[in-house]
This record gives sequence, C-alpha cells and structure tokens, in this order.
Amino acid sequence: MKSRGNAGNGKADRPWRLPQGMQILYEDGDLIVVFKPAGLLSVAAGGEKNRTAYWILNEYLQRRGIRQQVAVVHRLDRDTSGVMLFAKSAAMKKALMDNWDELVLERHYVAVVEGSVTDKEGTIDIPLAEDARGRVVPAPSGRGQRAVTHWNVLRSGSRYSLLSLELETGRRNQIRVHCAAIGHPVAGDEKSGSRSNPLGRLGLHAEQIKFIHPRTREVMDFSVPAPSNFTAVIQ
Repeated sequence: MKSRGNAGNGKADRPWRLPQGMQILYEDGDLIVVFKPAGLLSVAAGGEKNRTAYWILNEYLQRRGIRQQVAVVHRLDRDTSGVMLFAKSAAMKKALMDNWDELVLERHYVAVVEGSVTDKEGTIDIPLAEDARGRVVPAPSGRGQRAVTHWNVLRSGSRYSLLSLELETGRRNQIRVHCAAIGHPVAGDEKSGSRSNPLGRLGLHAEQIKFIHPRTREVMDFSVPAPSNFTAVIQ
C-alpha cells in the first residue's frame, strides 16, 4: 500500500487495521482515507443491518473517545475493493462534495473484464441514466448524464483482460455499465451481463484517489494495488 501527502497530525506511515479487513491509510482532523475490502458495504442501504465501512469507522472514533461521526463522501459497491475517502464533519463533507470536480484530480481503477481487448487504449463517452427499476443503463443520445471513462490494457488473454481505468466523471456504476456497453463486462458482474466469476468476487478495484485537501490545499495521493489474483487470472 502506498500513500503520499501530509496534513497536520495525519498518519500515513503504516495502515491502521480495523475489523473485517478495513485499514486506515491516513487520518487527520478533517479526513479519513481507508482501504475497503470486497464484500463490505460502504454505508447501509435499505434494511441492511450488517456492519458497514461507515459503522466501523464511527465505532473506531467512539473507542478513541472522539465524538465526531464520519460522513460519506463517495461510495464503492459492496463487491468493489479499494481506496475510499470519508469526511470527519458535515462541513468537510460539504466542502468536498460542493467542489468535487475541482478537488479530485485523479481516480484510477483496475478491472478484470471478459474477453480479449485488442485495442491498447480508448475512451468510453456514453451518457448514463436510471431505468424504471432504478438500474443504471446507457441513456439514449441527448439524454442522461454525461459519463466518460478512459482505459488502457495492462494485460490481455484469451478469456479475460486486465484494464486500468480513469474516471473523468464519477457516475454511479459508471465503470460496470461502460465496460458492458463495449462488450467486455467486468468479470463477476452478472447484473451487467458477465457470464463468469473467476475471482469469486466482482473484478473491480479502486486503486488510487488523488485530491486537494480542502483545508490545507495540499495534494494528497493514496493508492492500494489490486489483488494479485487480478493478474493471475489473465492467461
């Protein structure tokens, strides 16, 4: 795991381990950056009663005698692993969310997708919308929200390919829907048309987030490499 940047009394030298495989990569008075493992919800949805990343972090703060509660700034799907950013106050959440496009400089993902991707790189510019059932789908021309994903091939095999993806926009389920739209669904993503699950989980990992700290204006850069089996499955 790699983290760069410093803000006040932040911690970044070694990950701080929490229940269910979560790790704190960095913490200061305003922010917490964590690694979220696959299989853990970011925040409760509907009647979900299981532990979530949000719940674990609040419990962590309470045990340290800190009365603050974290605030969710962005989410990763339950089966997506990787780097997440939480605010430690409503004011910091608002500062991040109101200026997200300005503050967030880079967001990189790694994905195992079905099929052999022959082009070396490309850009997917397909608007997205919700259908009547609340699912994110490609929108008809001239409708929906603009969504742009840049990708390049890290490794390609006969059945699967390993892609590095950079989000220009951050729509819900953007990578999953975009990959499916070009005929290469993320492995294990049955909802988007995947027919195989070689990893026993969704083949999507949030590798890096690089952003400007809202208070200090310092550039912060945190990354966690994709699991080794992401590469091993490509033959």
